[in-house]
Order: sequence, then structure tokens, then C-alpha cells
Amino acid sequence: MTASYKTKEIVIFGILTAIVLAGQVALVFLPNIEIVTLLFILYTLVLGRKVFYIIYVFALVQGLIYGFGMWWINYMYVWSVQAIITLIFSRQTSVMFWGILSGFYGISFGALCSIPYFFAGGPSAAFAYWVAGIPYDITHCIANLVICVVLYTPLRYILEQCVKESNMVMIRHS
Repeated sequence: MTASYKTKEIVIFGILTAIVLAGQVALVFLPNIEIVTLLFILYTLVLGRKVFYIIYVFALVQGLIYGFGMWWINYMYVWSVQAIITLIFSRQTSVMFWGILSGFYGISFGALCSIPYFFAGGPSAAFAYWVAGIPYDITHCIANLVICVVLYTPLRYILEQCVKESNMVMIRHS
């Protein structure tokens, strides 16, 4: 791999991270309605394991913006879990499959985020955290499903075209 290829790849990862961040910040006023899940699904499908660079830079920048609280620990693994699941099912081509998976991820988000509370305060703290957030998880589920079904195809097309134009080798093809 040449130095210019690595530089181009780093720039693309930076731009894709900025897009995720901008999407998250733009929708922050809507509780549990976000585009981050869809973008990380698409990034994983197009870039494969290289998505983890974007995930961890995104998590770091989130911590720098909002502070490094207990929630930040969640960001260090919840998006990785989603990327791993996406990699496992990467041969799926159905938009509805990705919409359902995205919705399932939304409903599971609170349970995934309760893990640090288990270690910090025990099972009852984790359970209380999870149960208190169920109404938000339901919103998260529905929003993820709708956003994914509506935006998956056009955003995937745009992402694939951008990656092709940059002459960056795509990891996943479908």
C-alpha cells in the first residue's frame, strides 16, 4: 500500500466520521432518533472491518464534545457490537432485513448500555437503568426501522460511488 493510498484512506475515514458526527449532532434534540446506526451499517457493508477506525474516532470525538461519563464507555463497545453483527450478516441484500436489524438494535440499545451499570452498581442498577429507558428504546426501534428503510438504498449508492471515485478498494460487494 502506498503512502498516498493510506493518506487518501485516512482522509475518507475522517470525512465519514464527520458525517456520522454531523448526523448525530443534527438530531440530538430528538430523543433516540438518530442516523448513526444506519451510517455504521452502511460503512460496515462498504468498508468491512475498516469501519472500526471510524467507530473509535467517533466515540473519542463524542467524549471530547459531551464529556467522558459512564455513557461514553457504552460508545466504546455498542457500535462495535453493531458492526460485528453487520459483518456476520453482510451478504444480506434485503433493505427490509437491514431495517429490521436496525430496529432490533434500537430496542436492544438500552440493554447493551446497561452493562457498565451492572459493574458499577450491580444487577439492580443495570436492571433499573434498562427498564427506565424502555420507552426510549421503543422510539429508537421504530425510528431506526423507518430511517433505514427510507434511506438505506440512496445512502448506500452515494457511499459506494464516493468510495469508487476515491479509488479506494471496497471490502464488501453485494
